[in-house]
Formats: sequence, structure tokens, C-alpha cells
Amino acid sequence: MISDDDLQKMVIGELKPHNAPIELVEYDPQWPALFAREEARIRAALGDRALRVEHIGSTSVPGLPAKPLIDIILAVRDSADEPSYVPDLEAAGYVLRVREPGWYERRLFKGPEYNTNVHAYGVDGGAEEISRMVMFRDWLRTHDDERELYERTKRELAQRVWRHVQHYSIAKMEVVNEILARASAG
Repeated sequence: MISDDDLQKMVIGELKPHNAPIELVEYDPQWPALFAREEARIRAALGDRALRVEHIGSTSVPGLPAKPLIDIILAVRDSADEPSYVPDLEAAGYVLRVREPGWYERRLFKGPEYNTNVHAYGVDGGAEEISRMVMFRDWLRTHDDERELYERTKRELAQRVWRHVQHYSIAKMEVVNEILARASAG
């Protein structure tokens, strides 16, 4: 498990422990509309610098329970080149909360309204991770058995008390990687 010290090195601002189970809610058919609103805000802020904007995560899979949180992939030319896009996202209300140079130069922004995570990656250094997340989403959308396996795993893990939500995300990686292996072979 990743330590508080290691998490604090990535987090911008105060690292606040979760120390609770994870809230999962039933699929909400409004989630695609919430994504569309955020996509429009991001594209208005960045114009053609937003090379790709995708709804990912459990809220992007119809029928899948999820944390009430819209996850978005944002592909920019170079996510480490923060001056090229961060000020414009911040002007649109997004707050840079995580800088993770060791994970495809990922940057994570919290959204201005609905609970939103925008995961920014560069198209060169982060293309593999972008493809992986989109493949996972698309596979779950078209394979009920895999979606049900993922749901069972999420529900089981969500009942535990997690010091940080990131620990819950890490705990899901075993089943995510199993599903991705089948999707890649698929």
C-alpha cells in the first residue's frame, strides 16, 4: 500500500485521510450529461490543446454502480508542460490537486461543480495509459460478465475502511488487470 508520505509527495495541498468505506451509488443516467457539460467546459478553456476528452471510470459504464464522481481523461500535447494548459483550466474553475511525474506525467484536477476528476496525460508519454483506460471502459460496456465481476469486486472492497481512496483504487487493480488481459486478447 502506498504510504501517507508518498501520497503527500504527489498531492498539492493538504492530504486528508478518508478513514471510511467507499460510497458506491447505483448508476445514474445523468452521468453522461454531467460529463458532456465538463467536456464542453474543458474544450472551451483549452480549444485545440484538448486533443482528447473521454468519459472513463465506472460512471461511464451504463448499469455499473460507482462512486458519484465523473472521471475524465484529458490528452494534451505534454502534461508536464503545465504553463501550456494549467492556467486556462484553473481559469475555468479546475484545481490542480495531484502531480504524478512517475505515472505517465499524470496531473489530476478537481472540477468546479459536480465531483469531477480530470486526469491529464501527454499524448506521447501517456498514450499507453489513455488507451488502457478507454479499452477497459469499452470492454465493460460490451461484456456483461466482466462488468458483473468488476461490480462484485468493487462492492466487496468498498465495504472496508480505507485510509485513503487511493488505497481502494489500488486494491481494485488486480481485477482490473485480469479484465484488461482478457480485453487485450479479446
